Amino acid sequence: MGLLEDQWGRVANDLRLSLIDKCNLRCTYCMPAEGLDWLGKNELLSASEAVRIADIGVRLLGVREVRFTGGEPLVRADLATILGDLRELHPTLPMSITTNGIGLEKKIDRLVEAGLNRINVSLDTVCPETFAKITRRDRLPHVLRGLEAAAEAGIHPIKINAVLMRGVNDDQAGELLEWSLRHDFQLRFIEQMPLDADHEWTRSGMVTAGEVRDRISEDFDLVPQAEPRGSAPAELWDVYPLGAADAGNPAPILGQVGVIASVTEPFCEACSRTRITADGKIRSCLFSHEETDLMEALRDGSTDERIAEIWQAAMWTKPKAHGQTKVGLGTPEFVQPDRSMSAIGG
Repeated sequence: MGLLEDQWGRVANDLRLSLIDKCNLRCTYCMPAEGLDWLGKNELLSASEAVRIADIGVRLLGVREVRFTGGEPLVRADLATILGDLRELHPTLPMSITTNGIGLEKKIDRLVEAGLNRINVSLDTVCPETFAKITRRDRLPHVLRGLEAAAEAGIHPIKINAVLMRGVNDDQAGELLEWSLRHDFQLRFIEQMPLDADHEWTRSGMVTAGEVRDRISEDFDLVPQAEPRGSAPAELWDVYPLGAADAGNPAPILGQVGVIASVTEPFCEACSRTRITADGKIRSCLFSHEETDLMEALRDGSTDERIAEIWQAAMWTKPKAHGQTKVGLGTPEFVQPDRSMSAIGG
C-alpha cells in the first residue's frame, strides 16, 4: 500500500492509538474537577477494532511501533487482550502504553505476558501534597507501587513524563530528576501545551524548556548529547554532578534527562507520529482542527486496503506545523483544538 506520507515529505511510522477517553485522575492542566462527558461504550473502538487498526498500520502502511494511550488505558479491562492479540500478529513489534500508573501494580505481570515492551508514566512530582494538588487525587503511593512493580517485571526503559507548572511544582525539577536517576527511570520534562479542557492555558504562564534547563542546572550539570535526536520529541542531556562537567576531571555520568519543547522549540519538521482517537478518528497532528473518521469504515465492511487508503489520504494533508501552517502555539492567531488531551490521546 505504501507509507503514511504527507505533502511535506514526512513519513509517519509511530502510531499513537487511544483506547479510552476516561481517566481516574483530574489533572488541572488536562480536565475539570468534575471530569468530562465520556464516550459511550459503543462509541469506543472495540478490542478487535483497535487490533485491526494497528495491524493495518504495521502490515500495510509501514508503522514500526505502537503506543496505546488514553485517557487512562489501564481503565480498559481488555487492554491485555488487545496487546496479546496484536503480539500474535506481529511478534517483534515494539508496544508501549502511556499511563498514570494507577492500577499498574496489579496488572503489569499480565501486560508483560501479553507483550508489553515499555511504559511511559505521567508523574509531575514525588511530593504527596503537590501530587494531590495537581491531580485532585491522593494517589501518589499507588503510582509509586506501580512503577516499582514494572521495574521488578523487567520493563525497560521506564520513562517518566513530567509537566512543570509555575508556582506549583517548578521548584521541584531537581528533586524529581534525582529521584528518577536513583531508580533508573528516564525523565522527560514536557512543556505544558494548550490542550486543557478549560482552555485556560497561556504562553506566559507556561514554564518554558529554557526555564526547565535552568531549574535542573541549579542541582546538576547538563551536557547536550552529541547524537542527533532524529524524530524523537525529546532533546537529551547527559547529567553530571553539579560542577563536575567543568572540573577538568572525568566524572561519572549519572544518567540522561530529556526536555520536550513543543511550544518554544517545536520539532514539527521531524514529526513521525500518526494518531487515532478512542472513537476512531484520524488526527494527523496533535493540534489539528480536522479529523478523518475511520470508525464508519471499520464497521461497514470496508476492506483493510480501503481503510489504509482513508488513512493515507488523511495523513497526506497533515499541516506543516502545529495544526496550522503558519501559526505558532500561543500566538494571538492560534486557535486551541476543541478536544483536550484526554479526548485526543497522548
